[in-house]
Amino acid sequence: MKTIVQKDIVETFKKLNGILSEFSESELNTVPYKGSWTAAQTTQHIILVCSGYPELFAGKTEKTARKPDEKIKEIESIFLDFKTKMDAPDFIKPEIKDYSKNSLTLTLLNIESDLLNASETCDLTLTCLDFEVPGFGKFTILEWIYFGLIHVQRHTKQLQDIFNYATKL
Repeated sequence: MKTIVQKDIVETFKKLNGILSEFSESELNTVPYKGSWTAAQTTQHIILVCSGYPELFAGKTEKTARKPDEKIKEIESIFLDFKTKMDAPDFIKPEIKDYSKNSLTLTLLNIESDLLNASETCDLTLTCLDFEVPGFGKFTILEWIYFGLIHVQRHTKQLQDIFNYATKL
């Protein structure tokens, strides 16, 4: 299981970093159309969603009384439905400012490293008790990792759409 998770982490972040590298610094911080985040804000949102996992995984946990991957399909069905627009809760909304591409990229590399380390060293079947996503209940460590990866996949597509829009202008 760990090998598959690690492969998924590497592939997901490779795609994210690939599209992020396509943006110039100015394109990254330009609002592509009314009501949209910039590519940099979208990337910062990813960072806010995927940060803090090592601390969460080191917190209170318990043995899981269900399949440890039970909620992954539900997460996929909601977050990979690209027709559905979602509003982020305030605590994961990016600040409106110009961001440094280098800083965003380095932070993403650290998050990828944290996830790879967790996938190697943690018992992925344990349920985390210190935080839950409203409407989902508590996640296992495995589900948390995939929640992050699925969220990254959703916003990687959004970044591709922003890039396509920005380069057509």
